[in-house]
Amino acid sequence: MKRSFLLIIALILSISLVLSFTVIGCKEEAAEEEEAAEEEEAAEEEEVAAGEEEEEVEEEPAEHYVLKFNHVLTDKDPYHAAFMKWASAVTERTNGGLTVEVYSSAQLGVEEDIIEQIKAGANIGQNTDSARLGNYVPGIAVINGPYFVDTFEEVQTLATLDTVKDWLTELEAQGLKVISFMWAQGFRSFATKDFPVYSPADLNGKLIRSPNAPIWLESIRALGAEPVALAYGEVFTGIQTGVVDGCGNVPPATYSTKLYEVCDYYSLTRHILLVNFEICSAEWFNSLPVEYQQALTEECDKAGIEVSNEILGGLSDEAITNLEAEGMTIIPYEEIDIDAFKEAGDAAYEVLGIKDVKDAIFAEMGK
Repeated sequence: MKRSFLLIIALILSISLVLSFTVIGCKEEAAEEEEAAEEEEAAEEEEVAAGEEEEEVEEEPAEHYVLKFNHVLTDKDPYHAAFMKWASAVTERTNGGLTVEVYSSAQLGVEEDIIEQIKAGANIGQNTDSARLGNYVPGIAVINGPYFVDTFEEVQTLATLDTVKDWLTELEAQGLKVISFMWAQGFRSFATKDFPVYSPADLNGKLIRSPNAPIWLESIRALGAEPVALAYGEVFTGIQTGVVDGCGNVPPATYSTKLYEVCDYYSLTRHILLVNFEICSAEWFNSLPVEYQQALTEECDKAGIEVSNEILGGLSDEAITNLEAEGMTIIPYEEIDIDAFKEAGDAAYEVLGIKDVKDAIFAEMGK
């Protein structure tokens, strides 16, 4: 009996030992499995992180393109800051594959000469206007005619018109690619040396500076003055030395070029909403990868729309306030015979034979 009891005790102890070893083994196995799972998860996280890092570090483009962009304005003008913003956006979007170098104050040369270099295929861009482009496609000059558009919204509408699209196609066929014309520099008014302007009669016999393009010249003549073609960089000294009695200019540029030092009056005729065109060589543009072409045009539109709204939304008024603070006498728009100026301005379109073009565009715009 006692022996049987001892055998039972021994059997129970043996089973207990076996169960203990089994539990310990299971725990060790579970721990090993948990450790392996943690190591595997960590490895996966490292792999994902490495992949994300590879995605962030893009390969530098194999080929680089450069557009040397020229404009006549000073580096203090709102346009210059907008051009720099455009350049930065293009560089970022193309990962440095396309660079826009911006040159202010006509550092690369006179506008008309630059346009000819562009036609020949040079990797140069220029801030210009439809008046100068009218030397190649006459109809487009109407955009810079007297009292043609009244708001920036109308400028944006122009881009949707079939006639305007046809003009851009004609320009491209002649080697000039319009990158964007969503750039409104503001309303031109008369800055004059020693006389105010209330009506076209006040300009009779006066010499007023004009860019050297037919619609500019005939617009000044139609509004009552005698146009004198001068390069933009010669305007200040031209007024100072008496070569001309004044000029037309937008408020921010009138202030940034310090015309208040040589002109006593700024008469707000607002006779032209100055629409600018950013152009480059069609040949050079078409050599770019498609995604670079898109970056160049889309970012140019974006920068142009932004600065145009800033100028028309407040910068022009701020500039006029600054001009007055510098001693200029401001003749308000409300005190000027605008109806007389509008009627006189029509002569510019008639002389150049583009009155029908103006009327056709107005019809397309529903104006």
